[in-house]
Amino acid sequence: MRPLVNFMNLILNENMKIYRRLRTWIMLGFIVLLPPLISIGFYLGGGDNMSNWSMMMIESMVLFSLITIFTVVVAADIVAGEFTWGTIKLLLIRPWSRSMILLSKFLSTLLFALFFTVVAFLVTLLANLLVFGYNSDTAIIAGMSNWEYVFQYYLFQFISLILIVTFGFMMSSAFRSGGLAIGLSISLLFAGNLITSLFAMANKAWVKYVLFMHLDLTPYIEGKAGSIPNHPTTLGFSLSILLAYFVLFVAVSWLVFRKRDITA
Repeated sequence: MRPLVNFMNLILNENMKIYRRLRTWIMLGFIVLLPPLISIGFYLGGGDNMSNWSMMMIESMVLFSLITIFTVVVAADIVAGEFTWGTIKLLLIRPWSRSMILLSKFLSTLLFALFFTVVAFLVTLLANLLVFGYNSDTAIIAGMSNWEYVFQYYLFQFISLILIVTFGFMMSSAFRSGGLAIGLSISLLFAGNLITSLFAMANKAWVKYVLFMHLDLTPYIEGKAGSIPNHPTTLGFSLSILLAYFVLFVAVSWLVFRKRDITA
């Protein structure tokens, strides 16, 4: 029981570091204020007949991009920042293994992403209910309730977010450079569609195993066979590919962090 308590205290310590920073609350301010501003602006601009669900999905797309960027910034700094400020040595003199230190940082990063995602869901839902009212007549897609679609969308987007953030965490652990981790992770986020299109042009079987081809899981909500032209896939296959890359990114982070001389 005591090791668990000590580990929870370690996670609490990492969360205190995250939420003591002004930037965290500025980020949260964007997530809280942006949806009502967009909804009100759209309503006043003549979009008063808009469905609350449609507007919620538009805002959710924007917010997930922001949450991914914000979480990448936290992931890049949570390890690399310790080296920059020299505080990593203070962690090492405490009775925690390197593995536990790294795990606590990773879990704290995911908790940050989860918290922001829940806030985004609640804010977009409430803002659009207040501005547009509740619309139960128009379905986002046929044959599925709007609640079911929204929950699946958030789940699939959060899975993709985890992969991008884990990549940034790996870059931060391996190279000790927060800027490099942020730059490469954001490139992965925004260049994914372009890279997917380029690989799809190759029309080779191996493209099904490229990470970029599976970062967007939302086509499966509508019953489509993935997002790779001429190479149909299943949701299970895409999840397996993402899991394989997730394990790879975590393994690299752990191996490098454990073996590197971080006391120098």
